[in-house]
Amino acid sequence: MYVPPHFSVPGKETLIRLLPEASFALLVSVGEDGAPIATHLPFSYDADRGEHGTLIAHMARANPHGKLLEQGEVLVIFQGPHAYISPSYYATDVNVPTWNYVAVHAYGTPKIIEDAGAVRRLLERLTLENEREMPNPWSPDQFDPKRLAGLMRGIIAFEIPIDRIEGKAKLGQNKSAEDQAAVKAAIGELW
Repeated sequence: MYVPPHFSVPGKETLIRLLPEASFALLVSVGEDGAPIATHLPFSYDADRGEHGTLIAHMARANPHGKLLEQGEVLVIFQGPHAYISPSYYATDVNVPTWNYVAVHAYGTPKIIEDAGAVRRLLERLTLENEREMPNPWSPDQFDPKRLAGLMRGIIAFEIPIDRIEGKAKLGQNKSAEDQAAVKAAIGELW
């Protein structure tokens, strides 16, 4: 990701701040033919496992992307808040249209989780994180055990120890204080 110094933010801290709202991310790998392949997935993030943390997810076993998981480095893209910025928002008249946004790119090599108990814990974690705000949170414990075991065989669970993480917050930091205030008045606080 192109990150000019004035838009650089700490990757790990930025990802923690973006979650859970940005936990639905894009997993990108290089396919066997050299072309990129991408899958949209919900991710869990364990900030305490590894220097940069570890990402946890699963996908359908039928997804061809699953065959590539342990074959090399992948990129996971987390997109935070973003907004179109019209030149009319600025106090000065020397600006062009742009987009303000926050994003995190995480890189690492996936490891497939085969142990059924570990897969179950992964599903419980993802479910808990996404059901947390529900009035009556659902749990995998509520599912018929045989049915759950069958469904678990239909997924590939994996984790990605993060080797490198980049954060970018392009929020007009390169603009004058007057222009920054005018954009904030037009769109509110983006992040």
